Formats: sequence, C-alpha cells, structure tokens
Amino acid sequence: QTHLQESGGGLVQPGGSLRLACAVSGITYEYYAIGWFRQAPGKEREGVLCLSNSGDRLEYVDSVKGRFAISRDDSTNTVYLQMNSLKPEDTAVYYCAAEPGHVCYYSSEGFRYWGQGTHVTVSS
Repeated sequence: QTHLQESGGGLVQPGGSLRLACAVSGITYEYYAIGWFRQAPGKEREGVLCLSNSGDRLEYVDSVKGRFAISRDDSTNTVYLQMNSLKPEDTAVYYCAAEPGHVCYYSSEGFRYWGQGTHVTVSS
C-alpha cells in the first residue's frame, strides 16, 4: 500500500530556511504527482506546490513565489520542499499528498494518498 512520510519540520526564526522531505513508498504507478499542502491553525488547508514526474508543475499560492521550491528524486521516491525566507505566516502543518497520473490537481480532493504532516513553526 502507498505510504507517505513527511520529515524536516521544526522551529525556525523568521528569514530562516527549512527543507521538508516526503518519502513515498509502496506506490506502484510509474507516474504520479506530489503536492505539498499546509494548514495553519484556524485556517483551511491550502496548496503550496505540486510536481509530477512527467513535468506538470503547479504553484497554488502567490505567497510562496520566489521563496519555496519543489523538487523530486525519483531514484529514492522522495520529494522535497525547500522553504527559504520563512515568515511567521508560513507556520502550519505541512502535508504531502500523492495522486497517480501526470496531472497536478488544483484541489486537494484530487489527491488520494496523504502523509501525517510535519509541523513548521516560524517564530523568533
């Protein structure tokens, strides 16, 4: 069965950086999209970035433009979210999600498999 495990969260000061990792195991599809989503306290979950291994890419929110980047290492089935210039408003639980196929879906409902999440706190 498909399993996703996030890691790399923690406490960081404003302006700092973190790299989150999403390890994907048990997936039997050659092509799949991985999306990073986040949910801040008291807010709805929102998409951050998505990348499929056929090249489809989606940036869900403008607030991460120029600061966050997504990459994947298909040899290890790991997808990374590099987060730079972090702000307090980036504080959230970050989730990775996978969906077989070539497409990054606009809605989180398009993703079938989800990790448990990793906490990111940006605070001085």
